[in-house]
Amino acid sequence: MSASDASGGVTLSSFSPLPWQHSLWQHFTQVHDSGRLPHAVMLSGPAGLGKHELADAMIARVLCRTVLGKPGAAACGECHGCHMLAAGHHPDLMAIAPQDVGKMIRIDPIREVNRFVSQTAQQGGYRVIRLQPAESMNIASANALLKSLEEPGAKTLFILLSDMPSRVLPTVRSRCQQWPLVIPQSHESLPWLQEQLGDDAQALLRMAGGLPQLAVRLGVSEQRQLRQALRELFDALVRGGEPVAEAWRLERQPLAQVLWYGIAWLEDLIRMGLSGNAGHLRDPSLEPLLRQAVKNGRTQDWFKLLDFAREQRRLLAAGGNPNPQLVLEAWLVRWSALLRS
Repeated sequence: MSASDASGGVTLSSFSPLPWQHSLWQHFTQVHDSGRLPHAVMLSGPAGLGKHELADAMIARVLCRTVLGKPGAAACGECHGCHMLAAGHHPDLMAIAPQDVGKMIRIDPIREVNRFVSQTAQQGGYRVIRLQPAESMNIASANALLKSLEEPGAKTLFILLSDMPSRVLPTVRSRCQQWPLVIPQSHESLPWLQEQLGDDAQALLRMAGGLPQLAVRLGVSEQRQLRQALRELFDALVRGGEPVAEAWRLERQPLAQVLWYGIAWLEDLIRMGLSGNAGHLRDPSLEPLLRQAVKNGRTQDWFKLLDFAREQRRLLAAGGNPNPQLVLEAWLVRWSALLRS
């Protein structure tokens, strides 16, 4: 990966932050305009909050040739720097990410980062390094990054993105200003979301736990089909279906996504089992199915099943390569055993 590897092209719409990021954007533009921009920022928070879009907007503003000193303004989109960025070939931006989803960032790309920050910016402004996800660096690559984070040189900005900052090496975290993104109030994101999803916006936002961009992803037809297949499968298990035989319903579905739904449903199931209240279900249409599960199983056993699903997702996120069919069948067998206990 060379220093000219930007982000594959940034659209002009990406030059502006998302509506619920207003306060953090205002803080960023103030420190940028005043010359107090930190050398390293970690944007953190659950996937679905728009960290990537905020990073795009920050990078565009830093590399824009005309925006400095215009409070709150986004990149102009018209200058030479903005055109290079939109084309995906800005020489003063380096983007680092794993070669494949779920894999680790190894040491060789970080060595290129170290060479990149030792050079003078070709456009006379900032050199920007975008690294995501920060938790995917292995120990060797994280340690290799420390020198550049400690002595970055003038006009260097690292933007690290992390869904799980607790898994980033503490020595890396301590050298970054922490800018956490929090789940917005619904009134901050719902108008934007309604433009994307129409009448389904509120229901999907609830299903997504308040994460707006996750709600958008849950609204695509493939996700609707997956949810329907899961409902049919668990309804079959409640009625005594054989779990391995029923697993065909999820054939070729991404294991991580299946586990995400399973975790969300188990969390709702446990909350309802402890409180008896269905008012906080993320998907109210599941209430009859969950009530039947509550009747048939014990809460402490649902916790064990939840731990199993979370551990499998953790292994996937850490770059593990479990056999999807075996994991799915083992998980469904556990579900079935609890439903029949």
